[in-house]
Amino acid sequence: MGSLDVIPFWHVNVPERDRTSECPEFLRGLNPKDLRGVSTPDSAYEILPWQEVARIVTTNKLERFQRVPSQLRRYKKFTYLTAQRYGTIANFVLNERLRWKVPIRARGRPFEFEDDYKVLFNDWPYGLDSRIVHLVVWTKFELVANNTTGDLTDKARAEIEEYVTKTFRSKMPQGHVMWFKNWAALKSIHAVEHFHVMLFNPDPDFMREVTNGDIPQCNRFIV
Repeated sequence: MGSLDVIPFWHVNVPERDRTSECPEFLRGLNPKDLRGVSTPDSAYEILPWQEVARIVTTNKLERFQRVPSQLRRYKKFTYLTAQRYGTIANFVLNERLRWKVPIRARGRPFEFEDDYKVLFNDWPYGLDSRIVHLVVWTKFELVANNTTGDLTDKARAEIEEYVTKTFRSKMPQGHVMWFKNWAALKSIHAVEHFHVMLFNPDPDFMREVTNGDIPQCNRFIV
């Protein structure tokens, strides 16, 4: 009878020459979802098509968004090293990505002034069809939520809808733009308000324009 070779989870998706006998610090104490993710071979991960992305957003099943396992590993290492250097990921985002001074104060009403918000690429996007672009809109103003449900108020949702329509939908084919705001439990960065915009097959020049030539950290970070 044969036997199955069981390898430690921190060896999955790692070339044999780079494997370590001990679990790296950045992979210790993972929550169950991340542990399952890191333990999954990339070959077993199913990339999400646009139709499924739209379904997840429409049904508010946001927990179904996951990173490609090897990218999740890189993300965990990045956040571990970045928190060591900056104290928190929020400090890194504020100081290096947004370059906003604390305390954060908006100049005007939501989306009234362009310096009250910034559009950047999601630094560590989910495992999606390569034609899907994932942006994050960071805001100095509050995205007001209902105290009972935790969901956006009707007014806040309408303000975001108006902005997304003007900025993105007006330049994209119908049905090629989705947006969502993570529930508090799914947020990776709590200190700065933000919501997510996903676009299917946008023009690269439009993306460079709207992000002011931004480059996501996943394309900069060297393991």
